[in-house]
Amino acid sequence: MIRKCLFPVGGYGTRFLPATKALPKEMLPIVNKPLVQYGVEESIEAGLNQIGFVTGRGKRAIADHFDISYELEHQISGSNKEQYLESIRHVMSEGIFSFTRQKEMKGLGHAILAGETLTGNEPFGVVLADDLCIPDEGLENVLGQMVKIYKQFRCSIVAVMEVPEDEIHKYGVIDGEAMKDGLYRVKSMVEKPKKEDAPSNLAVIGRYILTPDIFDILRVTPPGKNDEIQLTDALMQQAQDGVVMAYRFKGTRFDCGSVEGFVEATNYCFEELFKKGKLV
Repeated sequence: MIRKCLFPVGGYGTRFLPATKALPKEMLPIVNKPLVQYGVEESIEAGLNQIGFVTGRGKRAIADHFDISYELEHQISGSNKEQYLESIRHVMSEGIFSFTRQKEMKGLGHAILAGETLTGNEPFGVVLADDLCIPDEGLENVLGQMVKIYKQFRCSIVAVMEVPEDEIHKYGVIDGEAMKDGLYRVKSMVEKPKKEDAPSNLAVIGRYILTPDIFDILRVTPPGKNDEIQLTDALMQQAQDGVVMAYRFKGTRFDCGSVEGFVEATNYCFEELFKKGKLV
């Protein structure tokens, strides 16, 4: 069983300045819900209810969001405004939350390594809250889809999607051996290649399931692209030593780390909630 999920939330969110000068980017709302809550709901729904946050300075609002606000609860108790708290109350009752700090911003690999104390010697999920993933209708969420694959192969798994050539430089990209139903055995991975150097158009997005041996690899992984410790480099080593699978998930992903993607996600979620009559 996979019980734990790690959320690296220590980044500065510079693409959203000045809004993120004092507000964590993960707390920016998609309609009426913070971005990070969507990711936590996905994790809990997939069965990973032990949530670990790797935070940084200025991120206290995230911890406060997943805690009781006694003053607010008192003020709206018994009123029709209580309905606005239903979703976060459900998350708080279902999830177990823990926090640690990433003292320096040295890349995603460094953030994952900082979370070792929260996951221990167990397989665990990783959700990058910047990526809002909506599953195809009638399907499990993306992390839930990946949990099923993990139960079959018991190895690290990365979520991938096809991206246009002119966007390939923004992602880690895999070269893989096709197996079945959007599943690939990873042969190599490249972090943010030029389009002419990319081994494919299959880009890694912010959903992972990792086996705990990744920590030993990360400890000896030298700085790579942008002089940061890249999770891509560690996964490449893991693929060479054993097996890493890539899964082309069934769903839609919004890049909420960019202003354009954030607005697109907001519009999409507003229309969906409006259609379903869930805007209260």
